[in-house]
Amino acid sequence: MEQQNVTVLKEFILMGITNHPELQAPFFGVFLVIYAVSVVGNLGLIILSKMDSRLQTPMYFFLTHLAFTDLGYSTAVGPKMLVSLVVDQHTISYNWCATQLTFFSMFITSEIFLLSAMAYDRYVAICNPLLYTVIMSQRLCQLLVTISYLYSVFLSLLITIKIFVLSFCGYNVIRHFYCDSLPLISLLCSDTHEIKLIILIFAAFTLMSSLLIVLGSYMLILLAILKMHSAKGRHKAFSTCGSHLMVVVLYFGTLLFMYVQPKSKNSSDTDKMASLFYTLVIPMLNPMIYSLRNKVVKNALTRTWNMCANILLKIHCKIW
Repeated sequence: MEQQNVTVLKEFILMGITNHPELQAPFFGVFLVIYAVSVVGNLGLIILSKMDSRLQTPMYFFLTHLAFTDLGYSTAVGPKMLVSLVVDQHTISYNWCATQLTFFSMFITSEIFLLSAMAYDRYVAICNPLLYTVIMSQRLCQLLVTISYLYSVFLSLLITIKIFVLSFCGYNVIRHFYCDSLPLISLLCSDTHEIKLIILIFAAFTLMSSLLIVLGSYMLILLAILKMHSAKGRHKAFSTCGSHLMVVVLYFGTLLFMYVQPKSKNSSDTDKMASLFYTLVIPMLNPMIYSLRNKVVKNALTRTWNMCANILLKIHCKIW
């Protein structure tokens, strides 16, 4: 048994997205486009926020880190999944599996707390506009982001270490398209009560605390908006938090769907589809939502585009 464990622990086999070979090429094309758009969109937001002085505000500070986390967990999963679809290579090494789980868990957890921090930021902007710059100081924003990252690093390392110090059985097939904690736990021969309890407690705390902050913030925002007498003021308030609210509904709605859906023989396929949505589709949609619904971002993008075009034109003129 020990010799078998040593052999098995060198690699795992990922089931992938589909068992139908004829669907691999279409899936590769679709998800390659989705991942490419996600990378360009999130990198663009990060670069744009650094280049344009009008985006040096708490809202766009959090948005930059949201784009970073979107890019992080989609990259932790996307490239390996795309390679598997092309070369039909479904194995993943033991060390890379642990690395993938660590980074994916870290970025996913960070995003949850960043969304709650952004909800609080919107609450202060709408309910205390005169004190906004005082309350949402640069120090507080940096503190909130730092706590989010430190907590997510601690949690991801804790879960990964707890899983990979235990013994795996001879069956090394992961019923997913990436290394996730629950599919890995099902392969363990050791007692899994402790690691399951840790995941349950921290997942409940992370989701519930973040969700309570988001719901509490938007309840207070809604009450403040209802008290406004000006229709223009109400419209401005709604537009201020509209993009973030859409992102929150998409993200938390997908996560809650995965946890509350009734388990059945088809739940594994449903989990895969939901996982594909929040690991690849949501990171692609977030930059679009914030760009298409935000005049400040669109204006900044136009200014940056014009600036780059002028620079390229000057270089072209000098060459010729």
